[in-house]
Amino acid sequence: MHSKSVAIVTGASQGIGRATGVRLARDFDAVVLAARQEEDLARTATAVRSTGAEPLTFALDLRQPCSAGTLIQGTLDRFGRIDALVNIAGAVPEIDLFEMTDAQWEDGMALKLHGARQLTIRAWDSLEAQRARSC
Repeated sequence: MHSKSVAIVTGASQGIGRATGVRLARDFDAVVLAARQEEDLARTATAVRSTGAEPLTFALDLRQPCSAGTLIQGTLDRFGRIDALVNIAGAVPEIDLFEMTDAQWEDGMALKLHGARQLTIRAWDSLEAQRARSC
C-alpha cells in the first residue's frame, strides 16, 4: 500500500485537469483527483482506473480553508506518500474583464492561487521526502 507512486491533480473533473489526471495515470501507480463536481470526478476516476492506476477522489472546494488539509491528509492516510502535486483548479469567470466584479475576480484567485499555495505548503514535507529518496 505505501510503495505506490502517487500524484495529486486538482481541477480533475473536467478539461485540462481531467486530461492531466488520466495522462498521469500512465506514469503513477495512484492518482488522487480533486474537484468540486463529484459526478464528474467519478468519470475521471473510471478513466484513471482503465489505465491500471488506482484513483482516489476528493469532492471538495479548495477555496475552503480546511480543504487543503483534508486532501493532503487523506492522500497520506491512504498511500503514505505524495510524489507529485499538479495544481490546475481554478479560473476566473469567462466574462469581459470590464464587466467582472472585484468579488468574482477574488473568488477565482482564492481557488487558483491561495488554494494552490495551501496545498503546496501541506504537501511539501512528503514531496521533499520522495525527492530525497530518488536522489
